[in-house]
Amino acid sequence: MRESVTDIHTLLDLLALDDTARAAFAHVRTGFPLRVPRSYIARMRRGDINDPLLRQVLPVEAENADVAGFSMDAVGDHASALGDGVLHKYHGRALLVTTGACAVHCRYCFRRHFDYANQHAGARQGDAALAHIAADKSINEVILSGGDPLSLSNARLEALGESLDTIDHVSRIRIHTRTAVVLPERIDAGLIDWVARRRQQCVIVIHANHAQELDDDVAARLAALREAGATLLNQAVLLKNVNDDVDTLIELSERLFALGVMPYYLHMLDRVAGSAHFEVADAQALALINRVAARLPGYLVPRLARESAGDAAKQVLGHDAGASSAHRR
Repeated sequence: MRESVTDIHTLLDLLALDDTARAAFAHVRTGFPLRVPRSYIARMRRGDINDPLLRQVLPVEAENADVAGFSMDAVGDHASALGDGVLHKYHGRALLVTTGACAVHCRYCFRRHFDYANQHAGARQGDAALAHIAADKSINEVILSGGDPLSLSNARLEALGESLDTIDHVSRIRIHTRTAVVLPERIDAGLIDWVARRRQQCVIVIHANHAQELDDDVAARLAALREAGATLLNQAVLLKNVNDDVDTLIELSERLFALGVMPYYLHMLDRVAGSAHFEVADAQALALINRVAARLPGYLVPRLARESAGDAAKQVLGHDAGASSAHRR
């Protein structure tokens, strides 16, 4: 993580982008800093400003546009925050904001404006967060999120795991991570051992948006997680000019399944300020997922979903082109 690229000129140099690209992007300034691991940059196509991996991390002037309907808190995190790093939106599940750190700064990140300074279960607030979970016996699943929970050291994860082990009614731990994809080196022997020793079922939801992200190193690290007993799922975000075509979505599902990862959700873009240029219209998204469903077996078709502030569950959009409304699952 210390070797990650945080300077736009370095990124442009590493990708051998031409003077036209430099003129367009080298002087872009947004309120959300650049951060991208070198191992992720190595998977990008040299000299291609339209590379789908580059598009996800490249700051662009469009981020500074004030677009109606796009807000600082697109999914209602602040309304469900309890003040100690716990977000309690859905029945039976509690989310721990374990850290504000992440190995990569995706430009569409729905928490790019999140108040991590006051809302995370760090060293000072962790005890209060765990006490809340212990007191609520309806919570049987704890979701480790962030930032990215794999930004934590193995020692910090060990402390969290030991604390959760003492709460009998927690039967599942779910980890949401982009780090496993963009910085596979993080899946080290210590983390594999941590997964293998968990009393609870361990579900790891990776965030891959394009098959190009899933190289041989990622494949090997995911195999190690599976062998340690983790259930692996993927959730992607539907992004304009990244993965908004049928062949790309099919290739992603096929590659995930070949690596032992089940396609889970394909999220509509969370409408966070600074991300409007990634948005795909509902009608186009529904047409895409229906065409994917026509070419793949059902278990390889992710659920097209939207998360809306205040809703009791994610809204899952129908795959049937003739469906008149969304339904909830």
